[in-house]
Amino acid sequence: MSSVAPPLPSSGFKDDKRDNVTYFESSDPADLTSYTSGTEMEAKLLQKIDWRLMPILWVMYIFNYIDRTNIGNAKIGGMDAELGPSSEKYALALSIFFIGYLLNEVPSNMVLSRTRPSLFLPGIMFIWGAMTVAVVGVHNWAGLTALRFFLGFVEAGFFPGVIFLLSCWYKPSELSQRLAIFYSAAIIAGAFGGLLAGAITEYVSTPTIPGWKWLFIIEGLATCVLAVVSVFILPDYPATTRWLTPEERELAVARLVREESGTSLGHMQAFVAACKDWRTWAFSFAYQMIAGAGTISYFLPTITKTLGYSGRDAQFMTVPIYVFAAIVSNVVAWSADRKDERAYHIVASCFGGMAAFIVCAAVSNPIVRYVMICFGAAGIWSALPIFLSYVSSTIGEPAEKRAVVVAMVNGLGNLASVYGSQIWPDYDKPLYHIGFSTTTAMIFTAGVVILGIRLYVGRPDKQRAANVTSDIASDKPVQV
Repeated sequence: MSSVAPPLPSSGFKDDKRDNVTYFESSDPADLTSYTSGTEMEAKLLQKIDWRLMPILWVMYIFNYIDRTNIGNAKIGGMDAELGPSSEKYALALSIFFIGYLLNEVPSNMVLSRTRPSLFLPGIMFIWGAMTVAVVGVHNWAGLTALRFFLGFVEAGFFPGVIFLLSCWYKPSELSQRLAIFYSAAIIAGAFGGLLAGAITEYVSTPTIPGWKWLFIIEGLATCVLAVVSVFILPDYPATTRWLTPEERELAVARLVREESGTSLGHMQAFVAACKDWRTWAFSFAYQMIAGAGTISYFLPTITKTLGYSGRDAQFMTVPIYVFAAIVSNVVAWSADRKDERAYHIVASCFGGMAAFIVCAAVSNPIVRYVMICFGAAGIWSALPIFLSYVSSTIGEPAEKRAVVVAMVNGLGNLASVYGSQIWPDYDKPLYHIGFSTTTAMIFTAGVVILGIRLYVGRPDKQRAANVTSDIASDKPVQV
């Protein structure tokens, strides 16, 4: 953990206490323009950053995703029977989460961009863990729906906050694979969550607390413990991190300075700049389509149940879907980083998922549908992390605007989950023609929009690099 900001590595650093932002002002522009990518020292630094940053964020996201989606496992583990079966009330409990999420997403990221991630992210994690445990006091759908709203409100700052933090440590060309690794935590959480839920709901219960409530209690308490531990592990920003040597801090800053301009914006300026940029709205719409297709994750236990499995087996049969998606997602992300190309990888993932869901909507054979669900899920979860990397690298600077855009895209995109959770009604089972057809249309639309953005804007990273070099040569301060 980074506590009080350490002595900065050179006189080139300037710490602005008013905004909690560090800038680099070089008296010799050659200090930055002479930076050479791909050196042995940079490779060692990158490895050090990876081992310090990625494992803890990966584990944190596993618990974030489990706490958000365990309602699907609880539904077939006894919750539906106790609260009263109702697909409409269940869909409302899912949807209301994303309304709270949307309301607080942009404000959370605006706060994060001016504060310390090592305290902010664990802080909200502890709160949502405690709220997950509070499900033990829920006795009806109204109470569960209210709790889900506030859970969404608190969790809103985590995912976009992590995306912003990673963009402050890694160059755009390094983000896709790391975001895929990070996002694979959600996929693994889906697999692990199914196994854990099956075991807890089957074997853990007391006369006063049923197994489905123990699912929330155990997972919520584990989240709170991890939140406390992460305070001592998470770093803040490259220029204010103690576990880097002065030389490593300089290199960590210099390699990112080449990616940034010298502009710094206040909260309202950043918000206005994000709203005026048409790419914000185009990306938000595309993400709505991908996230809408991704709502299938809340219904996978229910869908596998209609394929002939029941109880614990229905939960366990979600595991291969997530494992296959994790493998495909990381391979696609590796290719995107290796080729330094993201848009066409997103488009290919979307169209591949679309083809799989067309088959799901057209056939009734349970084996064929299960296999195609695996391919369709892989398409969705391959597109998501690369998409977020594409947004972050396209909206590269200034950092405050990037933070707001990422939050807006993620928040507005998740609006799809409000209506996406309504496309799998009980009356449409077992074939779920409405769900699979709508998912097909959504992921196809996302692919078309991303293709259009790519063809229109080209590769903006090259122009951004030219702007940064100009800033450095003119001695403008560069935010890090």
